[in-house]
Amino acid sequence: MSFSLTGKLVVAISSRALFDFEEENRIFESTDDSAYMKLQLERLSKAAQTGVAFPLVKKLLAFNEEGEQRVEVVILSRNDPVSGLRVFRSAEHHGLHLERGVFTRGRPPYHYLRSLKANLFLSANEDDVRATIDAGFPAARVYPESSKTAESHPNEIRIAFDGDAVLFSDEAEQVFQKKGLEAFVDHESKKADIPLPPGPFKPLLEALHRLQRSTSEKGMRIRTALVTARSAPAHERAIRTLMAWGIDVDEAMFLGGLTKSEFLREFEPDFFFDDQTGHCQSAATVAPTGHVVSGVSNRPKA
Repeated sequence: MSFSLTGKLVVAISSRALFDFEEENRIFESTDDSAYMKLQLERLSKAAQTGVAFPLVKKLLAFNEEGEQRVEVVILSRNDPVSGLRVFRSAEHHGLHLERGVFTRGRPPYHYLRSLKANLFLSANEDDVRATIDAGFPAARVYPESSKTAESHPNEIRIAFDGDAVLFSDEAEQVFQKKGLEAFVDHESKKADIPLPPGPFKPLLEALHRLQRSTSEKGMRIRTALVTARSAPAHERAIRTLMAWGIDVDEAMFLGGLTKSEFLREFEPDFFFDDQTGHCQSAATVAPTGHVVSGVSNRPKA
């Protein structure tokens, strides 16, 4: 029977993002893949503990109702196929209905994202995330040690995004890093009416927007937030850009240098995406966090 991913929100996720395989990963990094495979096979009947992205995946799958599959979650992993057995068994143990997976045994897995029509790839491997973003797909490196406390609001998914280099391009961030805050504010004020070029996560925001419109008021809901270091008057270009895209966000926080983690603690996101490691490390203490390896802040230093 044929199956189509067209029109669905497709999330590809690595095994380490979905489950806690940190101990097994240490074995892999300190020895070789054969020792890792042996350990995974020995633990085949032992379900792995849930990982940082598990609550998000569980909520996303709740959008699927009888006769209406809106979301598809696919395991996309550097694991070998034998280790993949434990991933699927762990998913079944924890009540996740996952049917599809691609296991590449060390080969970069991002090559399969186009075939999967993926709207997001979550991985603990920074190289894979960087390659995925370079290939034109939204991706983030999860922080396995992130807080998993944001599991409230069972009927609502809450996603928070940084702006520059995440939802938007890093055009303005480049000005800030080269010329400073005053030049940045002047640049954004003069271009307030000109929409920012899209960043790597615009496709995900669009997919969430479509999913939000396709659901009933009684079903699962989506709540989005823009959490940015911008402040007035640079806020205007960000808002006008979203308006030009025809996309609404439910909340917008223009913090002007205030610590994002305190505001994320109140918003309680199921995931937060930011391009700067400092913000990610702080955010990870209060919410599941993904590092978007994109833009000028993530370019190799000369």
